[in-house]
Amino acid sequence: MSAEPVEPGRRAVRIGITGPIGCGKSTVAGWLGERDGVVVIDADRVAGDVLDPGEPALEAVLARFGRELVQANGSLDRAALGRIVFADSAALADLEAIVHPAVRPRILAAIEAADAAGAAAVVVEAIKLVEGGLAALCDEVWLVTCDPHEQRARLVGRGSSDADADQRLGAQGDIATRLRPFATRVVETSDGATETRRRAESALDAATGRARR
Repeated sequence: MSAEPVEPGRRAVRIGITGPIGCGKSTVAGWLGERDGVVVIDADRVAGDVLDPGEPALEAVLARFGRELVQANGSLDRAALGRIVFADSAALADLEAIVHPAVRPRILAAIEAADAAGAAAVVVEAIKLVEGGLAALCDEVWLVTCDPHEQRARLVGRGSSDADADQRLGAQGDIATRLRPFATRVVETSDGATETRRRAESALDAATGRARR
């Protein structure tokens, strides 16, 4: 099944996907990306790109957090940086203040490229969709949630230690409650992949259909 391409001169429907870590944002975005005419932009991947060697944002991160985070091959020790910022909310805020301004222009460029290619929908997946100002670019904001016990189990199942999972969850706080006022739709993922995918694809049909009307 495909989302119908937009008419020439019309931009794609923009859907932002956000929510707590471990609840399935990437999975939902991936399903949507399998539909013809849907372009997915992973903000976390873009954020990783702006911290590659030679990027100005990397130099700013090293100036703030220390050059000992540079590995032998010149790349950033992202795991070590993560341990710092997830244990210190002020450090996390400083990192976001460096990264978000570098990420936004690249996401805007990717959206424009999708529009130029005639995409029916652009999906922007970002855990900081609202805080980073990306939600304002979107026609809809989808909040992906799940049961907290399921969320923790998924993190541990991915290889996180119990302590690391608890640290990451604690750093986020009750993000679902904070984001709910911004959400156009809530996609609950605790009921299994088949039902969740059905919900996500139905929501995409509704979003693109509403735009065509």
